[in-house]
Amino acid sequence: MSSTIWSVDEHLDDILATVRPLEPIELQLPDAQGCVLVKDVVVEVALPPFDNSSMDGYAVRIADVEGASEEFPAVLTVIGDVAAGSAGLDGDQVVGPGQAARIMTGAPLPAGAEAVVPVEWTDGGTGEGPAAAMRAHSDAPEGAAGEVRVHRSVEAGAHVRERGSDVKPGDLALRAGSIVGPPQIGLLAAIGRSTVVVRPRPRVVVLSTGSELVEPGEELTGGRIYDSNSYALTAAARDAGAIAYRVGAVTDDAETLRATIEDQLIRADIIVTTGGVSVGAYDVVKEALSSVGDEDEPGSGIDFRKLAMQPGKPQGFGSIGPDHTPLLALPGNPVSSYVSFELFVRPAIRALMGRTDLHRPTVRAVLNVDKALTSPAGRRQFLRGTYDEEAGTVTPVGGSGSHLIAALAQADALIVLPEDTTSAEPGTETDVILLR
Repeated sequence: MSSTIWSVDEHLDDILATVRPLEPIELQLPDAQGCVLVKDVVVEVALPPFDNSSMDGYAVRIADVEGASEEFPAVLTVIGDVAAGSAGLDGDQVVGPGQAARIMTGAPLPAGAEAVVPVEWTDGGTGEGPAAAMRAHSDAPEGAAGEVRVHRSVEAGAHVRERGSDVKPGDLALRAGSIVGPPQIGLLAAIGRSTVVVRPRPRVVVLSTGSELVEPGEELTGGRIYDSNSYALTAAARDAGAIAYRVGAVTDDAETLRATIEDQLIRADIIVTTGGVSVGAYDVVKEALSSVGDEDEPGSGIDFRKLAMQPGKPQGFGSIGPDHTPLLALPGNPVSSYVSFELFVRPAIRALMGRTDLHRPTVRAVLNVDKALTSPAGRRQFLRGTYDEEAGTVTPVGGSGSHLIAALAQADALIVLPEDTTSAEPGTETDVILLR
């Protein structure tokens, strides 16, 4: 273990200088969700690909409905139906003078037509008013309706979605660096793209260490506790955008731990351990990993450090295995491990994804406390809190103990007290990291 005291920023900088974005791959659209685009996506087909109706109604010529009203409707001959998914009117039919075509939403505008009159503005060809027209229009098309009375005029292009009005061939649909979310997947599908080149979501393996750990649901015996860290950190890895794998707790045996980690390397882009990094007699992570570096590879292996922070002073970081897989060794106390994950592992995961928004948002807020908060000199302290955006305040939750997981579950923010702050009075403004 290094005897040097590292700052929070130095440790994070070392991690981010080591972690490199994953190599791009081509994925099917459903598998690309949450990933970062590597290449610009250029539109190859217009969207919409043809002029089409945005309403159920009648495709008409403007001149034929000019001045139409309830008292003096325009009476037009219906020459056919145009359904969504059809090629238009049969044969070479066009909408000529005094004519209309019944049209459904999404159907192509037939030749000769200049606008669409909504069915509610007509008698639907029934002579019984708009209500009857809507009922008649809900059925499948059965051919020409004879005549239709139009009660309002329309302007050219009314209720028509023009070809290319969304995007045109050659337009930039999505820029490299964009996150592929649901709207982006919808756009890609709409322009005919079934795959896209992205940086994949990293595979994160999470494991806890400690012979005292028991799986939730099993019976607790003397001196045992439930393994909560691996569950919390696996969920946090998924929340950060990763594909996460949780490994059952490993006992305090260095050879078992080393073998377990080596077995996991085949499916890991990054490994996170929790527990066993302090100075106790059974801190097996240090024992198992202190000598895994390759002497021929400078910088390989795990460096165990002390950080000027509370909670989370003991940390480990380095790379292992033939692919130099990053490994972050976090403390075992629940709050320490979670705070460490947010500060160090989450940014590393997002760096692997090629994202630029590596960190949680940080805001300034006023401390809502009855008495001053104390903090050890020379350490950056992270306290759990609840943030009130409207009031611009943050209220501590629970104490400073690194075992108080119940308080962590209530918190939605971390209150940051800098290294040079030993006392923060009520009303002090400080940085707040938003967790949700």
